[in-house]
Amino acid sequence: MSVDNICVVGVGLIGGSFAKALKHAGFSGKITGVVRTETKARQAIELGVIDDASLNLSDAAASSDLIMLAVPMLSMREQLEKIAPALRPHTIVTDAGSVKQAFINDARATLPYMNRVVPGHPIAGKEKSGLDAIDPHLYNDHRILLTPLPETDADAVEVVRTLWEQTGGIVECLSPDHHDDVLAATSHLPHVLAFAMVDMLASRQEKAEIFRYAAGGFRDFSRIASGETVMWRDICLTNKDPLYKAIEELEAHLSVVKKAIAEADADTIEAVFQRAREARDAHIVGK
Repeated sequence: MSVDNICVVGVGLIGGSFAKALKHAGFSGKITGVVRTETKARQAIELGVIDDASLNLSDAAASSDLIMLAVPMLSMREQLEKIAPALRPHTIVTDAGSVKQAFINDARATLPYMNRVVPGHPIAGKEKSGLDAIDPHLYNDHRILLTPLPETDADAVEVVRTLWEQTGGIVECLSPDHHDDVLAATSHLPHVLAFAMVDMLASRQEKAEIFRYAAGGFRDFSRIASGETVMWRDICLTNKDPLYKAIEELEAHLSVVKKAIAEADADTIEAVFQRAREARDAHIVGK
């Protein structure tokens, strides 16, 4: 299938970087961004992120071969409802949301067909957002996870795969449930911890000294607490069951360390730290 017209809904860090990366790679078709204001439309075009802009999603969707939804998770259904009446039978609908089962549920409830729906999630980002954060190299060598459904047309999956590969991404496919379980533990949980820890420290009377004397480890870990709060709020609410389970598992492990510290149990503390060190060194590249 030839994709000549792409509609990107949400021209921020994720959607804007997707568009900019495709243009940087030589995409010869037209990319239209759906934005909220004329000012943002003008800025996005002037920055070379998109070729055209629209404030009307239905109009933009009607002439598109592929629609990329790059909006917060709790905004997905509203956007899907707007594009549903305008969809043509061949139009591919994909997304960049961090929770796949929630997106699929919203798509099933709103769209006239599911065989052209290719859920996706780029494992890349920054703490900054908006037009100023857009980066055509954001996806270079980063994994892009697709979770096609049994009824998804193979050619639709290949189109989305090819576009992501053109951005520099490394594409893999897995089931929606497996995606949500894995990302709850490896992405969503760390962000929750960072937000909670920084909030805890900020509530202390001596917070000025705490942040002034923060060591490198604190800076590295707390960096993700600078992320976009609405996006992460929506992730917590739409992936709440896997995330809740991950939090419970962490609490169980943390209680072991807490007990060992209280009892001055050096062997247990060292054993936990050693297992963690070995696991990370064995499995995480670029450590």
